[in-house]
Amino acid sequence: MKSCLLACGILSLSAAAFAAPDKNLLALAEAHKPAFIEELKTLVNIDSGTDDAKGLGQVEQLLATRLKELGANVDILAAPPAAGKVVVGTLEGSGTKSFMLMIHYDTVFSPGDAAKRPFRMDGNKAYGPGVADAKGGAAMIIHGLQMLKERSNRQYKRITVVFNPDEEKSSLGSRAVITRLAPDHDYVFSYEPPEKENVAVATNGIAYVHLNVKGKASHAGSAPEQGRNAAIELANQLVQLKDLGNPAKGTTVNWTVLQSGEKVNIIPDSAKATADMRMSDLTEIERVQRDASAIVQKKLIPETEVTVRVENRRPPFSKNPASDKLATVAQTIYQELGQSLTPVSMRFGTDAGFAYQGNGKPAVLETMGIVGERIHSADEFADLDSIVPRLYLTVRMIETLSQSVPD
Repeated sequence: MKSCLLACGILSLSAAAFAAPDKNLLALAEAHKPAFIEELKTLVNIDSGTDDAKGLGQVEQLLATRLKELGANVDILAAPPAAGKVVVGTLEGSGTKSFMLMIHYDTVFSPGDAAKRPFRMDGNKAYGPGVADAKGGAAMIIHGLQMLKERSNRQYKRITVVFNPDEEKSSLGSRAVITRLAPDHDYVFSYEPPEKENVAVATNGIAYVHLNVKGKASHAGSAPEQGRNAAIELANQLVQLKDLGNPAKGTTVNWTVLQSGEKVNIIPDSAKATADMRMSDLTEIERVQRDASAIVQKKLIPETEVTVRVENRRPPFSKNPASDKLATVAQTIYQELGQSLTPVSMRFGTDAGFAYQGNGKPAVLETMGIVGERIHSADEFADLDSIVPRLYLTVRMIETLSQSVPD
């Protein structure tokens, strides 16, 4: 019943007329742009790779301080095995609708990269390690909340902010926090960067397929026949397992990492490979495990042992009616600005998969962050022209949805 009322409430909002922009809100977003850029510069110029405890600690303290300045109650939660901690901020309001805004503050980059490639601007683009993924998202949350405060808007019941330190390594430590907090909210916005002006209503899940072969070592020159070549058997299995994906369901399985042998003159007694698996249907994990286990029974090299295991790293954020309706509200708000916003399903995996509960509550929307491209590369950039409309979207979504039909 709650999920039905939630969806109906969102649908009624999407049918409302949002003909003209909120001029005061738009002006406020424009006024925040310079401070947003300075905040982004500060964040980008701190190295915070997933394993960089020192840098993560610096960003953690910066974000915690900013949340406290906004009046939030802040908790710092350990998230082993993560090198950093989860920053959780809570703002209490007077309404009936609860929101969770979340994004990670770790990056894929290494210590020293910020010094080598500090924040810089070139026209409407900003460059630097993690400028879009996802420090632009962290700045978006902070300044969106600052704008709400400046508008004296407390019509929400609660806003919870989650900044986590380990998304780039599957959120192994922080996923439990996200999964625990999300069901207590009506809406979850995740601030990963879109490549265009869009919002994601679905993302893929991620799994790893681990293939291991055990053989027998022997001298490669004087007694190769006494060995059982694990590398050859691995190659055989990779050929057999190359079609584990399912194009009809959007499932992909790509073998990307291979390891075998240490010395040229030794027949390798072990070999292993790992595949990247993406899926929109969680049941595909069981299907791939079942199919792979059957396939590896056929061996080329006798007396070798072959095992295969599928490891679920991140569940999918599956396409669902509640998120579709939430995207419709976002589209209508963007129309106020004379711009279009496209709902899309993304092939990558994000923490939205941990927030999504599969039953309509919370309603989840992904890629609410700054627009950016060339993610995870030295050429990663953020589109500075997207700051104002994206700030407008965050605040307008919270204000509009806070007025929706109570549960």
